[in-house]
Amino acid sequence: MDSYQTPLSSRYASKEMSKLFSSGTRFGTWRKLWLNLAIAEKELGLEISDKAIEQMKANLDLDEAQMKVAAEEEKKRRHDVMAHVHTFGTVAPEAAGIIHLGATSCYVTDNADLIFLREGLDILLPKLAVVISRFSSFAEKYRDLPTLGFTHFQPAQLTTVGKRATLWIQELLWDLRNLERARNDLGFRGVKGTTGTQASFLTLFNGDHGKVEALDKRVTELFGFPYAYPVTGQTYSRKIDADVLGPMSSFGATVHKIATDIRLLANLKEIEEPFEKDQIGSSAMAYKRNPMRCERACSLARHLMAIYQNTLMTSSVQWLERTLDDSANRRVTIPEAFLTADILLTTLQNISEGLVVYPKVIERRISQELPFMATENIIMAIVKSGGDRQECHEKIRVLSHQAGSVVKEQGGENDLIDRIKNEQYFKPIWNQLSELLDPTTFVGRAPEQVDGFVKDWVKPALEKYQDSLKNVKTAELSV
Repeated sequence: MDSYQTPLSSRYASKEMSKLFSSGTRFGTWRKLWLNLAIAEKELGLEISDKAIEQMKANLDLDEAQMKVAAEEEKKRRHDVMAHVHTFGTVAPEAAGIIHLGATSCYVTDNADLIFLREGLDILLPKLAVVISRFSSFAEKYRDLPTLGFTHFQPAQLTTVGKRATLWIQELLWDLRNLERARNDLGFRGVKGTTGTQASFLTLFNGDHGKVEALDKRVTELFGFPYAYPVTGQTYSRKIDADVLGPMSSFGATVHKIATDIRLLANLKEIEEPFEKDQIGSSAMAYKRNPMRCERACSLARHLMAIYQNTLMTSSVQWLERTLDDSANRRVTIPEAFLTADILLTTLQNISEGLVVYPKVIERRISQELPFMATENIIMAIVKSGGDRQECHEKIRVLSHQAGSVVKEQGGENDLIDRIKNEQYFKPIWNQLSELLDPTTFVGRAPEQVDGFVKDWVKPALEKYQDSLKNVKTAELSV
């Protein structure tokens, strides 16, 4: 398996994310860093031949033979960067003497990581926009379908299926905002030297501080970063990793909440994740329809949330200008975070595109609870017809307890309305009961909230991702 990949990438992650964190991409990016350093140094007056630049440009991608040479060299030298300096020189001999000129290992390793952070976010953000779009379509479709709300997972006032989905979407929008901020805040390490003082480059340019500053700026520009961090040690601060993985971890919390909600609703048989025609839920219980997609999402979301703690610990123990105990950790942590987030987005898109709603089940559950919720409306109707509020309250209280006893002690259906229909006291409002028990009158402004939320918040946030939304394919889930 590719030494810079993880078990996650070999099976579940997208090809583009797996490729980003492959050895080929890493070492090819190192070569681009050496090329652009040489270009900038040449522009600023160092004697570097055109042929050296041409040979470097022609050999940015490593073939299997070069990967093998580099691996053998690393075994001998026990230094990955110098192994690749040597390997690059074998295919660009005119440049062999100037590759890595003035630089330290972190020039390639750290700048490459910042490139990967940026490109990884560029992969994740459009996928997140797609997920938001899919859930928004779901919310609009079911904007006015009444459903029983739950607080403490106990029956509460009604909401709508679509309004509940907007709670998920709002958190996803915050994740989109946070990841965009992290992406846009990223800077470049640039050319800083062994301890961040740029001493080696000052020597190369004979004490010309202006040229050293110009070199740092030019290399940063060549890689499309808006700025370079003004000061660094040997590495860029590992707090930057935390700044990126923090929003990703927060996204993991969102996914866990959404998937858990769907799992709870699946247990109630109100909403289910996609379930394929030949899918098997259990090897023993043939009837089962386990929510395996949401369970997978919860499992990986916890992993993504836990990774963030690792970045904080690594950032906190970097000694002075640098220490190497971050390296092996980060080679696992950063790819794992991006690969996990990538898989979660594919899984969530698959779920959002195939959610199944069972209106009849929802209606039945409402009918079991709504009579109790409607009692205040019934009392008000009696008062309007000339009745006494306190007397009506007492009669409702007695009948409600009797109906509750049937439900809880006898396992029967809620018969409160039947009891009201059989009680002469309530005869003045019998013909109003259907209207008083109409579920749509109990959802407040839920449908209008969905409309306003999608119009004022979702659509503006997704405007920049319209090309991605037009070209996206339906998500297929790996086994």
